[in-house]
Amino acid sequence: MALPVADVKKASSAMLQKQLYAVFTVPTGGIEPILQGLEEHLAFQMQLEREGIMFAAGPMWSDDEQEWNGDGLVVVRAASRAEAVAIAERDPMHRSGARRFTVRPWMINEGTMTVRLDMSSQKFTIL
Repeated sequence: MALPVADVKKASSAMLQKQLYAVFTVPTGGIEPILQGLEEHLAFQMQLEREGIMFAAGPMWSDDEQEWNGDGLVVVRAASRAEAVAIAERDPMHRSGARRFTVRPWMINEGTMTVRLDMSSQKFTIL
């Protein structure tokens, strides 16, 4: 059984309801093509961050937390799933064919984020 989105939004109406999009990205031909295109990919990611599109991104480890097989997760701010797909299509990893991706809408309702800023040293910590 599935619930309509409207019912979920009604049930969580007092919560944040921030709509984001999760881009799950996986290798198509092993780790080597990913390593070759990593610099260009990271530059693209940093540009998304500067533009305010990037919410969070990073590698996804193997289930035993001992290896990286090239999988990643990118969470973006977009007006629609179609716009999120267009953003993901611009990633050099996807353009080159080194990775393929899927996009899932993700609504944030619960959670917490704490940032500590020490003004004297101008250092921060994300908890």
